[in-house]
Amino acid sequence: MVNCPSDNSPAIDQSSFWSSGSLHWDAHRVGWAIAGACTAATLLISGINVLLHCRNYTNPRHQRQIIRILYMPPVYAVISFFSYRFFRDYTYYSFIEVVYEAITLSAFILLLIEFVADATKNQSNMFEKKDKRKLMFPFCCWRYRPTKPYFIYAVKWSVLQYVIIRPAVSIVGIICQALNILCESQGFNVHFANVYLEAIDFVSISVALYGLLIFYGLTREELQGKRPLAKFLCIKLIVMATFYQSFIFSALEGRVIKATEFWTESNIADGLNALTICIEMILFSVFMMWAYPYTEYKRPTGTAPTGIGKPLWDSINYSDFVAEIASSALYFIHRKSYYASMSTRRNSPRSRTTLGTAFNVEGGNDIHSKDDAPSPRDSAEGIPLSTHVHA
Repeated sequence: MVNCPSDNSPAIDQSSFWSSGSLHWDAHRVGWAIAGACTAATLLISGINVLLHCRNYTNPRHQRQIIRILYMPPVYAVISFFSYRFFRDYTYYSFIEVVYEAITLSAFILLLIEFVADATKNQSNMFEKKDKRKLMFPFCCWRYRPTKPYFIYAVKWSVLQYVIIRPAVSIVGIICQALNILCESQGFNVHFANVYLEAIDFVSISVALYGLLIFYGLTREELQGKRPLAKFLCIKLIVMATFYQSFIFSALEGRVIKATEFWTESNIADGLNALTICIEMILFSVFMMWAYPYTEYKRPTGTAPTGIGKPLWDSINYSDFVAEIASSALYFIHRKSYYASMSTRRNSPRSRTTLGTAFNVEGGNDIHSKDDAPSPRDSAEGIPLSTHVHA
């Protein structure tokens, strides 16, 4: 087995922050102080926004997902601070950090589903007026019909798969790093694991973002007034900024960035990336305060503020993710069982909003346009043809 060359210098700085009765400042410790201050500022700004949502927790279906999204800047800032401080273990921290990206994207698609459910609760089927259309670039040669229930479930699954794939990639990456076979510094060397994990992650995140764009294109009218683009940009810009700046710093290794006694070129590039993330998260936390304001859910005047325990627990209880993933899988594996399970829960006061109830496509009905004939497959599955709704 081929092992990776070390990314760390064998020499370790033995000096401390406080020595000879005074502060010992150098470039690393200046960066450490800046990263810590920026992380504290991000925690303060995001914490205020989260607290305001918790004290005005009037729509748990929406705000549960919103609070999860609001965690993204502080999670990134805190992990980046520790990856800067303990730079020799940077790779482990980076694998943990990107897991929350998957959680945030999944929370965002579930939030959009809730928005659509509220906008279409009085409509028989929101897709009746949506014609067959082309897919977006680069698949614009193919067309799809939004009236098919399986299509919207496929769109949801295209996003939720990332919350499975990304943590799995991180776990495998951490194991490979511990076994010294990951080799991020070797780029796309096929003899090491990094190139394969990067390829899997690239395909998975690309599918998730493509699914989100299709979903937005389908529901643009229903999402009016919710500022979906601003809400999405808060997430997308973090993803883009962290990706591209990491690429830039890596490209500067050996050219502009030179090794020192205690820091290798990779250490310096990773440290600059972590420091930049800490600074950027202040801006993104402010942006999220504007894009996800608590004022949209402000409790009525004269009512007592809600407690913070339930909102915080809801935000870290990911059972709804598990339920959504399971229901989507059940839909594709055995649609009749899915419809039966949904019909028993549809009228439950504690039931969550499902994709079928949001788009009014539950019950096994494929919604056809005027020129469509009932599908023979539907007849074979025992779904009465008379239940098909015609535009």
